[in-house]
Amino acid sequence: MTISAVAAVVREKNGPFRIEDVTLEEPRADEVLVRMRAVGLCHTDLFCRAQGVPVPMPLVLGHEGAGVVERVGKNVTKVAPGDHVVMTYDSCGVCPCCDRGERAYCHAFFPRNFGGLRGDGSSAITARGERIHGHFFGQSSFASRALANVRNVVRVPAAAPLELLGPLGCGVQTGAGTVLNALKPPVGSSIAVFGVGAVGLSAVMAARIAGCSRILAVDLVPARLELARSLGATHTFDGRASDLAAAIASATGGAGVDFAIDTTANPRVLRSAVDALAVRGVCAAVGAASFGTDVAIDTGALLAKGQTLRGVIEGESLPDRFIPALIELRQAGQLPFERLITFYRFEDIERAARDAESGAAIKPVLMFDA
Repeated sequence: MTISAVAAVVREKNGPFRIEDVTLEEPRADEVLVRMRAVGLCHTDLFCRAQGVPVPMPLVLGHEGAGVVERVGKNVTKVAPGDHVVMTYDSCGVCPCCDRGERAYCHAFFPRNFGGLRGDGSSAITARGERIHGHFFGQSSFASRALANVRNVVRVPAAAPLELLGPLGCGVQTGAGTVLNALKPPVGSSIAVFGVGAVGLSAVMAARIAGCSRILAVDLVPARLELARSLGATHTFDGRASDLAAAIASATGGAGVDFAIDTTANPRVLRSAVDALAVRGVCAAVGAASFGTDVAIDTGALLAKGQTLRGVIEGESLPDRFIPALIELRQAGQLPFERLITFYRFEDIERAARDAESGAAIKPVLMFDA
């Protein structure tokens, strides 16, 4: 038995999102069928469409899905039909990192999230008999229905506004989690966020929650810097300023920042983030860069100051715990991530993509008919 859906299919590098009728298989024993309510559009979707990561095509992207469970496989007890869920990244559940509770560093992260197929080489999606690659981040949620693995669905309260929650599956949890789970800045410490799109602004809000006394935001778009200040940034800087390093030093009394986050994946920006660090400072690189991208770092300063440069995936989140915690923070008025969202009809996905690429929208969210 097959299941009908409408999906946005990408058929070639940098090709358009084509709205097509597709069919899905019935959920397997460990799978969950979700009727989509809304899905965030993330720069990772656009990066993969451009083959920044060599994903197979034709492919259904989408990895910030939120919806209602329709059916579950025979072994699924975590959720039931009618439950509201957010979908997040997939993991194997059995490798050493998963066993240690470090699911974001699953040894099978790349094939499970970017491979376009199940582990056995199959895809659940077809269009007129043609195999369409799916299972992107274990969900391929640019579709009216999505088939996820039980591990990457998170049950959320039915009273929470489901149309807002998709970005918790990636962008918001990446930014907030990098601060709260990975860096864990002490109260009174300083932090600089380079690039204040959805991930960076989520990091700014989390830094305020953590009690950072100086929160520096760097971007090229004045409106985003203004929003960053309203969300908790104490200092904002135009990334093109010739005196940026001096301005950051001045804002920190000459010491530099205790923590920095680069969301841009631009090697020059990452270098600036490292250069902004104080003695024993830590910089987290969270932006998606193509494999083989190099960055020049002053290793003498890194050594002399005991600094750290590290990567962070998905905010090192354990989604079943962290996503509900983020919802509670929003309900308490501490994480108003809805201020980042612009809504679009699913059929307007191309316009949403253009707005994301131009910076006109910080976090596009595509809405499906109820």
